[in-house]
Amino acid sequence: MDGTLINSIAAAERVWGDWAERHGLDVATFLPTMHGKRGIDTIRQLGLPGVDPAVEAAKITQAEIDDVSGVVPIPGAIDFVRALPEDRWAIVTSSPLPLAKARLAAAGFPLPRIFVTAEDVSRGKPSPECYRLGAERVGFPPSQCLVFEDVPAGIIAGESAGADIMVITATHHHPIETTHTRIPGYVGITVETGADGRLTLNR
Repeated sequence: MDGTLINSIAAAERVWGDWAERHGLDVATFLPTMHGKRGIDTIRQLGLPGVDPAVEAAKITQAEIDDVSGVVPIPGAIDFVRALPEDRWAIVTSSPLPLAKARLAAAGFPLPRIFVTAEDVSRGKPSPECYRLGAERVGFPPSQCLVFEDVPAGIIAGESAGADIMVITATHHHPIETTHTRIPGYVGITVETGADGRLTLNR
């Protein structure tokens, strides 16, 4: 969702930057490490003494729900998902459900019929659990699914699940090293449904 369908970087980095500064972290070094992962996993991996990851993650989630200023759709993303059959695509996000809904609403983005959020998995990205569950809910094996990702943790999760990967570069400040196909956004991307039901992307 974040970085693949909507651009929420400014809002996320405002909230996480304030949190990191309060905890004495080097904000510029820390911020690139938190994208694409569940908040609780990001905080737990820091190993900060006296910090309860669950409590802090809940505070950050609420702060992010309260601050959705500047959250916008990736160019062409809304038209792209509207061209897909409703039962053939899902949002698989590291965000908790209330935050996902708040950001999608702020961006004017339609809610998907199929959702996988932070609450649905026991391990966040780069674990493949989320994408395996997304594929199951869509009704296809991961090997017949295409994952849209923008960060290394998500790319690893998609690869480990056995899916194909499309890398969205719309929000990248620096080139990402990947062998997967890259597109800047969805403008000019069309979808065709074949006689066999397979979806084909064209650009």
